[in-house]
Amino acid sequence: MSAPAVEPGGRLADRFRLEDRVSESGGATLWKAIDEVLARPVCVLTLSPEFERTVEVVTAARGASRLTDPRLTQVFDAAEEDGQAYVVSEWVTGETLTDMVSSGPMAPERAAALVAEAAEAVTHAHESGLAHLCLTPDRLIWTAGSTVKLLGLAVDASLCAMESEDPARDDAQGLGRLLYTALTGHWPGEGDVGLPPAPLDDGKVCTPRQVTAGVPGFLDAITCRALMQEPRRGLPALATPADVAEALAEVPRPAPVPVSGLPPALSLRAEAPDDTDTRQSRQPPQRTSAPRAPQRSGGMVNRAMITVVIILIIAAVGIGAWTLGQSLGKRPLAPAASSSASEPPAPKIVTVKPSRADGFDPLGSDRSEHPDLARLAVDGKPSTEWHTDKYESPQLGRLKEGVGLILEMGKQTSISDVVVTLGDTPGSSIELKVGNSADLGSLKTAAKQENVSGTVTLTPEKATSGQYVLIWFTRLPAFEGKFRGTIYDVVVHSPGSA
Repeated sequence: MSAPAVEPGGRLADRFRLEDRVSESGGATLWKAIDEVLARPVCVLTLSPEFERTVEVVTAARGASRLTDPRLTQVFDAAEEDGQAYVVSEWVTGETLTDMVSSGPMAPERAAALVAEAAEAVTHAHESGLAHLCLTPDRLIWTAGSTVKLLGLAVDASLCAMESEDPARDDAQGLGRLLYTALTGHWPGEGDVGLPPAPLDDGKVCTPRQVTAGVPGFLDAITCRALMQEPRRGLPALATPADVAEALAEVPRPAPVPVSGLPPALSLRAEAPDDTDTRQSRQPPQRTSAPRAPQRSGGMVNRAMITVVIILIIAAVGIGAWTLGQSLGKRPLAPAASSSASEPPAPKIVTVKPSRADGFDPLGSDRSEHPDLARLAVDGKPSTEWHTDKYESPQLGRLKEGVGLILEMGKQTSISDVVVTLGDTPGSSIELKVGNSADLGSLKTAAKQENVSGTVTLTPEKATSGQYVLIWFTRLPAFEGKFRGTIYDVVVHSPGSA
């Protein structure tokens, strides 16, 4: 008597033999099975007759089967026959994103490259009218073949009855969550995914750079534009997977890293049991001794000749060393360098925190330029900003010569340099002015740079000190059809103790 179709040993479509039950939840059961026609392992999802969304799941799987992007799980079959519904897809082995960050964040470039691949795959799915809606770290796989694989497209959402009024936006936000997780090792979404939750600052998710040191500013901004769906550095939110893919397109793709272990990556949210297949994949390769080469006749003669050659070489080296020593012994010794005669060490550069920051607009009609935002440029958080008003032209609408952010240092301070983080859009022309009075006429220009963006270091050409430091915009970059200057962070460096 043949085994029932949905028990180990059972067969579906006279082809797929069920081997191991991996997980079971809510009438949906995940199996490891064998395709007896092609002799390969496959993943089979069976749905019980009581499952309420059978039609939706089968329809979603059939839609996914038409996609050819190799980064999406390939669906081989989806059917409902004799009251039994099932979905057959490829069996994927590799490491999930959860596995990869379990011991700490990924390198920023590798994290960006991984999510860039996923974003391109989701973009292709949206072009065919399909969405994921359930992008979590266990759905993103680095396979045993050193490729990216995204599991559960369309099917996961159907299993969970997940719907969306704006699927493009939701999947863009999901990609932002994956990038955040890869950069920080924390999960910024709802639910337990086996990772620590993202830390909060005043009830808001901290940015990647606030959680992990070394995250580049542009990746921090891309993550926030996708995850939080808000503009950063003068650039709009990333509202679609295509937007995310485009933003990450310029990130260099590092060379593949081998998978450290090969646990099966499944097409339904579940952990695989410790079966024989999994255990075998995690065993280290066995070392074997190389067979010895057969000895040839005349080996003793060869060894004797080699010994003679070695003796001759040693003798030649000894004679050469003796000759060189005699030559060096006849030369006068150079006097040893005295450590006391070395140059004094350069003064230590320290960071000086301003006691106050303010918007500076002495030439404007209201003599004010967003003073309420000024503190955000010196709070040490690169995700916050101070910005100017919007103007009709780069030259501030030709209304005034400049506008800026002024820092009160609290005392006379020597200035080594000032590091300013601007927006990513080129076109800013800025000057560093220093003086002892918050009066434009008393502040002297110490350094300037034109048509800049990103992180800019302003270094005075000569020794400069003062109680007030001014970052002065004389030209503004484009912003939303107008022109606006933005400062995310200002760091003042001073030589010596401050």
